[in-house]
Amino acid sequence: MLTNLSDLDLRLIRVFLAVVDAGGLSLAQAMLNVNQSTISTQLSTLEARLGFRLCDRGRSGFRLTPKGDRFAQAARRMLDVVNDFCEEARNIEKKLSGSLRIGLIGHTDPVQNAKLGLAISSFRERDEAVRFHIFNRSPNEIEEQMLAGELDMGIGYFWHQLPELEYVSLYVETQVAYCGRGHALFGSLERIGTVDVGNYEWIGRSYPVPEFESQFGQQNYSARADNMEAVAVLIMSGRYCGFLPAHFAAPYVALGLLQPLNTDELSYRVTIHTCSRKASRRSDVIEAFMSDLRAAMQPL
Repeated sequence: MLTNLSDLDLRLIRVFLAVVDAGGLSLAQAMLNVNQSTISTQLSTLEARLGFRLCDRGRSGFRLTPKGDRFAQAARRMLDVVNDFCEEARNIEKKLSGSLRIGLIGHTDPVQNAKLGLAISSFRERDEAVRFHIFNRSPNEIEEQMLAGELDMGIGYFWHQLPELEYVSLYVETQVAYCGRGHALFGSLERIGTVDVGNYEWIGRSYPVPEFESQFGQQNYSARADNMEAVAVLIMSGRYCGFLPAHFAAPYVALGLLQPLNTDELSYRVTIHTCSRKASRRSDVIEAFMSDLRAAMQPL
């Protein structure tokens, strides 16, 4: 039973994960630059240290045991922490060091993404040694992982805004109503208004959109979707109307697949926020990056 962790254990764990990533001992040979018998011996040594079998290996192929699968996940988390520690120790003299884990929603405006890139560039000019980790997550996942300590900050549309977190306005996104090719309104010069909305089938969101509901009220939807790509697909069926971010819909409009219905009347604006811990709990790294982000979000 493993009760303490030695340098040998770390080496054996890295061998084990290399075999898992390669999908077997034979494919791991080139990666590790050792022969199969040596790898097999190293795995057996690790299993003896742990007190359970990690994988089945032989003529029938390579397969993780249930315990081996759980151990692989735990080992990856442990090595991430070790790597972060080593990185921080190497750069302890730097004013800012550590990791910055950011969650982003998908399908954001390319112009705003470019500004995020500028913020990262500005941050890298500081006296820092920070490792960036950027993940694509839904708004709910960002908030959940913020509370669990798995993310340091998020950027997205947050409709309920949890009291445990702090939200700061970043930029505004315009949502416009569209129909698709094959729809009765496609190609028509008629500009339907709010009073006409009930005459057509619409796609709703699987999450609340207060900005929409305050302007258009609750609608009876024939379909629902939880992401922009799904909304676009349903609109392009020619059976529904729906709202999309103007920047996201633009390529579809250019291809003649979507048509805006009435950008003046059938549109609304949502605010994209940063999401982070309360100021008293934020690290110097997060404070510095958020400062650079606010500066970068000024008009290009």
